[in-house]
Amino acid sequence: MTTCGAVDSAQWHALTQISGDWRARHIRDLDQSQRAGYTVTGAGISLDYSRQRVDDEILNKLVELAKVADVEGLRDAMFRGEHINTTENRSVLHTALRRPATDSVLVDGHNVIPDVHDVLRRMRQLADDIRSGAWVGHTGKRITHIVNIGIGGSDLGPVMAYEALRHFSDRTITCHFVSNVDSTDLAEVLRRIDLEQTLFIVASKTFTTQETMMNASSAREALFSALGTNAHAAVAKHFVAVSVNADKVAEFGIDTNHMFGFWDWVGGRYSMDSAIGLSTMIAIGPKNFDDMLAGFYAMDQHFQTAPLENNAPALLGLLGVWNRSFLNIPNVAVLPYDQYLKRFPAYLQQLIMESNGKSVNKDGKHLDINTGAMYWGEPGTNGQHSFYQMLHQGTSYIACDVIVAVKTFNPIGNHHEVLMSNALAQAGVFAFGRSAEELHEAGVDAELVPHKVMPGNRPTNVITVTQMDPFTLGALVALYEHMVFVQGVVWGINSFDQWGVELGKEMANKISRYLTNNESLAEFDAATARSIQWYRDNR
Repeated sequence: MTTCGAVDSAQWHALTQISGDWRARHIRDLDQSQRAGYTVTGAGISLDYSRQRVDDEILNKLVELAKVADVEGLRDAMFRGEHINTTENRSVLHTALRRPATDSVLVDGHNVIPDVHDVLRRMRQLADDIRSGAWVGHTGKRITHIVNIGIGGSDLGPVMAYEALRHFSDRTITCHFVSNVDSTDLAEVLRRIDLEQTLFIVASKTFTTQETMMNASSAREALFSALGTNAHAAVAKHFVAVSVNADKVAEFGIDTNHMFGFWDWVGGRYSMDSAIGLSTMIAIGPKNFDDMLAGFYAMDQHFQTAPLENNAPALLGLLGVWNRSFLNIPNVAVLPYDQYLKRFPAYLQQLIMESNGKSVNKDGKHLDINTGAMYWGEPGTNGQHSFYQMLHQGTSYIACDVIVAVKTFNPIGNHHEVLMSNALAQAGVFAFGRSAEELHEAGVDAELVPHKVMPGNRPTNVITVTQMDPFTLGALVALYEHMVFVQGVVWGINSFDQWGVELGKEMANKISRYLTNNESLAEFDAATARSIQWYRDNR
């Protein structure tokens, strides 16, 4: 067993030796009869990987790679609450957020499950009070607008979930999301709401996050202006907090009885099923939120118990390692053929790229391999009329995750059948393409043949769900969470820290005061100094 990935293992070197040959192979030339069984199902989600550039030999070698990296052992350590986040000496326990109340998970000797369910109980009470009209604003009006103020994981998860589960939301309540420190983000939301009927959720673990607290303070000033008061009583009726810093929350004016905590063992990008999901619970109701948690838990159970060769998150992760590290494919396009998932690619960008965008292993040693693919995408047929040209005929190979829902909540004519036919057609063309010979046989003008050749050979997963309900969304997010874990373990990196975001923040704080004074810029590099001076001259 290795404690730091598998990149120096015999299994890794064996895959490296044969990867050159595989980079030249085409999916359409592989044994198709072998691929009939390349589908695995977990928690109601089907992963069809028959369009990947693999065969049984490669799959077996990838499973061996996972075993030598001790994916199963570290997985179990994560679920037990051990400190697998080594650089921050923390447990990694987003999985505890969806475990039953009867379970027990010890973190440093303390069972955290009762704490999780106490927060959920308080969240349910607030959500019920808002949805029933029992909670009213400072002037006695019912709350009809929820504004979530956060950034990163405190924003991307709630935004994605609100859009994904819009069908299940209370349409008398509208959720809005403010994250960018650019004042336009807040200003445009303030134009759309009635402040007398608005509840702001300020989501910041420390209650010191610069962007979040600037937006929250400006929202409070807007509230005071609208109500003609600056009383803490008004803040207490229109603001709640998701935080652990009771002193800062109280200083802001929020009643600490309306502060909902989460824990150091929950990373921001893994937090949408914690109190960070308060806006989600208000929108869809506690019962549907519980169903979402059940979906998360079902995928957790599948990941914990299914053999690696039949384990959806493990296979998704291992295929990603094969494509990135051995086939040198740097990008994955996430293509949801379900409009409700329109923000899902943006959510995955943070989940995956902040987790596995690392170039050193857990021992601090530089990795001379490709890790952490770039994830991006757009929903359905919109992407087809945008960037699919590059996917099909560009010079860069891009892997694809096509996500489809068999059923729609909004049947109109044959819209859904057309959507599904497009999804399946695109998946086929990504993988198999269309050769010059096929074009000649179809009678295409010889001069046009080179322009119409579709190379194919783009490794493609088709991820199928029945419908985008709360249970399914939870399972889908957990699928990718555990995919990230598997890849991180194989590469030997810590998927649960994010030191790369720190230096930019430090520099921003340093630059800030120089923008509005005439102090010497000698301590900055020449390019930064010129930019600061440009701002001074033109503001």
